[in-house]
Amino acid sequence: MAKDRGKRDLISILDLSSDEIVQILLSAKELKEGDKIRQTLKGKILGMIFQKPSTRTRVSFEVAMYQLGGQALFLSAQDLQLSRGEAIKDTAKTLSRYLDAIMVRAYGHRVVVELAKESSIPVINGLSDLLHPCQVLADIFTIAEKKGRLPHLSAKGLSDIGVAFVGDGNNVANSWINGVARMGMKLVVSTPPGYEPDKKILEGGLKLAKATGANIRVLHNAEDAVKGADVIYTDVWVSMGMEKERAERLKKFKPYQVNGQLMAKAKKDVLVMHCLPAHRGEEITDEVLDGPNSIVFDQAENRLHVQKAILEFLLG
Repeated sequence: MAKDRGKRDLISILDLSSDEIVQILLSAKELKEGDKIRQTLKGKILGMIFQKPSTRTRVSFEVAMYQLGGQALFLSAQDLQLSRGEAIKDTAKTLSRYLDAIMVRAYGHRVVVELAKESSIPVINGLSDLLHPCQVLADIFTIAEKKGRLPHLSAKGLSDIGVAFVGDGNNVANSWINGVARMGMKLVVSTPPGYEPDKKILEGGLKLAKATGANIRVLHNAEDAVKGADVIYTDVWVSMGMEKERAERLKKFKPYQVNGQLMAKAKKDVLVMHCLPAHRGEEITDEVLDGPNSIVFDQAENRLHVQKAILEFLLG
């Protein structure tokens, strides 16, 4: 359908300027507070390619398109010719003739990058093994919302907020580095030795931080990481595709569990976040996930509102 060579993709948070991030977050606020249904994307069709199972990504994007007047097509990788060896570029060129945008949830980041390169329509990274930009944009929105910053949010409006990411230096941690660097926030990532975030992403984040005033650190002591933090964030220790490492990971990550003992080292009003799904009793305990400091399900809800704002930004 749409074949605009000037199209925008969202592969990384760094594809957006700080002002564009603010624009998306303020739009998400308007969408959350306004009428659920508006026809800004009437007649538009989003193709959603899934190589991995999904709850929040699939439902939020599908509902988002419906509420904006468009449609979403669920495309399981097993149902596409990709599963039989069709070249990614051939799939990308073909889908560009049918759809207005593609959202892809992939194992390898290369798949997302090549789809974006070969498509003439916007491509959204719904998750890859390297990055999870839509998740962290919704997380930043949630923090701004909870801290009362949304009505007058600016590019530097969250510069005093500190996030402690405790656990695996995974795709979510990588996107947090990008988000914090772009928005001038503070971030401490605490992982076991050998499980730090991607080296190139960290180096790029530190370089960008010099320009934006962001503060990014990597520590190995979880208790030191949460001291003074406004937000404690965690994610699963064993992601999809890492099942063979499960026993080793559970042993090495045990000191990084977000539990009552770790919470006692943080501010009394610290917010607790988790991108879900959670493995209760592993990276986070029930008492914390269901406790008064948890904003996990508000965070999950906000995926919908921010996804709608992203879709309008790219397609509206």
